[in-house]
Amino acid sequence: MIFDTHAHYDDEQFDADREELLSGMKAGGVGMIVDAAAAVASWDKILELTEKYPFLYGSVGVHPDEVGDLNEENFARMSELADRKKIVAIGEIGLDYYWDKEGHDLQKYWFIRQLELAGEKKLPVMIHSREAAADTMEIMKKYGKDLNGVIHCYSYSPEMAQEYVKMGYFIGVGGVVTFKNAKKLKETVKEIPLESIVLETDCPYLAPEPFRGKRNCSLYISYVAEKIAELKGISAEEVIRQTEENAKQLYQINESRLLKEQVIE
Repeated sequence: MIFDTHAHYDDEQFDADREELLSGMKAGGVGMIVDAAAAVASWDKILELTEKYPFLYGSVGVHPDEVGDLNEENFARMSELADRKKIVAIGEIGLDYYWDKEGHDLQKYWFIRQLELAGEKKLPVMIHSREAAADTMEIMKKYGKDLNGVIHCYSYSPEMAQEYVKMGYFIGVGGVVTFKNAKKLKETVKEIPLESIVLETDCPYLAPEPFRGKRNCSLYISYVAEKIAELKGISAEEVIRQTEENAKQLYQINESRLLKEQVIE
């Protein structure tokens, strides 16, 4: 079954048909989903979704574009929520210099604080990094070397991906790999082992071809798996099987945990 390691079903773009969509995941070959937090305001919705859907897990964290909303009070709440049984990661956290060309100190401060929280809670991290390759790597080598997690929506060089793999991190691959101009990501997929790749959507964003520009969802991950299979010269079934195993390892979801939560019927 497909494991979508990074989605945003709490997003308002799903308000009209969220229940219908999620109820059809199993029939569409999707076995598990992790709903990634992006803002303080998303936490309660994610908790609600994890309680409603047995196959859906969540994270708590704040995206670098949203760290202006973080303070000690809600950081303390994040710490409390991280102890919930279906919260499996701290994320998505990191650095994003695409819009913020100057105010990097605040992003770095909360990135480090959230990495430290993940260490305290013994949880993996979802790392967001956009136009901030060097600073992200510098912080990860200092504060993330004893953690594990995923470099979400990877967009840098194959060489840097290899560095993260050596550190024990997974590389998150989504719809972008199907784009014609995604040369670096395609080279990365070719060069790193399948055992270091996890599938993700980042939905409702970054839908793969032939749905590019439309609302994304987990049912489209098969197109990502097929592209990875093509690049590696293996079957899509092998990609789905191995990446599911990788995702369960990443989020510490083992058989005894699944039985306890009655995910397996």
